Amino acid sequence: MKDIIDNGDLLVYLADNPIEIECAQRLRYQVFYEEMGAVPSLAQRRARMDEDPFDDVCDHLLVVDKARSNGKPFVVGTYRMLRRSVAEKSEGFYSGDEFDLTSLINYPGEIVELGRSCVHADYRSGAAMQLLWRGIADYLDTHGIEMMFGCASFPGTDTDAIGAGLSYLHHYHLAPEEIRPRAQETRFVGMDRFAADALDRRSALSELPPLIKGYLRVGGVVGDGAVIDEQFNTTDICVIVECTRITERYRRHYKPSGKS
Repeated sequence: MKDIIDNGDLLVYLADNPIEIECAQRLRYQVFYEEMGAVPSLAQRRARMDEDPFDDVCDHLLVVDKARSNGKPFVVGTYRMLRRSVAEKSEGFYSGDEFDLTSLINYPGEIVELGRSCVHADYRSGAAMQLLWRGIADYLDTHGIEMMFGCASFPGTDTDAIGAGLSYLHHYHLAPEEIRPRAQETRFVGMDRFAADALDRRSALSELPPLIKGYLRVGGVVGDGAVIDEQFNTTDICVIVECTRITERYRRHYKPSGKS
């Protein structure tokens, strides 16, 4: 990503110092732990930050409200990104604990893992998420990234309650075998809870979390199997998106305006 994107009220850019990353970690704690019921460690509870060792090697995309920033940026949206060229020099990818990523690691072009996505409760009407997508598109373009992937989550760990959504993804959006991750065998939860002919496709699609629906709109496909994450109180799937559609879409809509 080359520049700050400024839409008047909000900015989107990559964090470039520890204070900005800390602000993102505090937003993540607020959303994941206080709102969604994740279980913090004692250190996380005391610091009121969601943090892990991957934060030190990832790029952190931020959406900041200029009017509410005072000394520190008021971060209202964030994404964490880890390129393969960086992951190979550290501890690999975060989602490798849940999914066998061999098929993606063998992909010939540059890839990036996306995760820790969240938006402040006051900013979920769409503008902040649109800016995050614009920032991602610019990042992909800057680094020549051809494919992105990462964990996306259903709230809760009751797979029967989300069985229709999981089944819909398995039957209609399964990734091609050559790029298809698979949930680690010790954590594998089958997604084909219902047969395809037993699904109400429209109803199942409507039950998907907004972020997963957003990935599907840009051609996203999913890996085989889900994983229960007890700490975060979620059921995770692996989503893969070829980047050409994203970069072309945002270049077409925003580059002519002179904004970058």
